[in-house]
Amino acid sequence: FQKGFTLVELLVAMSITVLVTGASAMALKQIYGGTDKNNNRITVASQLGNAGFWISRDALRAMDITTDNLTQPDFLFIGWSEWDDEGENPTYHTVTYSFNGSVLQRTYWSSTGAIQKMVVGVNLYYNPSDADNTSRAEYVSPVLTVRLTATHDQTRETREFHIKRRPDV
Repeated sequence: FQKGFTLVELLVAMSITVLVTGASAMALKQIYGGTDKNNNRITVASQLGNAGFWISRDALRAMDITTDNLTQPDFLFIGWSEWDDEGENPTYHTVTYSFNGSVLQRTYWSSTGAIQKMVVGVNLYYNPSDADNTSRAEYVSPVLTVRLTATHDQTRETREFHIKRRPDV
């Protein structure tokens, strides 16, 4: 009586081991690949949401919105005024959104001397000669429509924001 495994038993055990190892490797590849894709999608969605927030915030205050005939890299111009309690001495505010490559920058100016520049979105796609895919803004009173496209690695997402000005401004 000999102890050990037959050749058939060894082949069956090796086949099962190869199948389990292959399935584990494929599962790990999907997990890590999916994580990269999810991270890219989250990055893109975050950039679009942040840019949309700032544009919406400013557009709701707007008395003047300009999207046409702007000099590149300017993308959007928004202006409004505030009056003091006596209805005199207005303070004028303007915000210009402009692209520097794939970066959307917000430049705020006030007649009180305040100037503030900040980045509101990165990885945004702006190419006026690619009208179907690019970020763009259009104003038809009282609605500002802003379409923003963001890309990161192989992920591309577009969101459209419809901002209606407040009627009391």
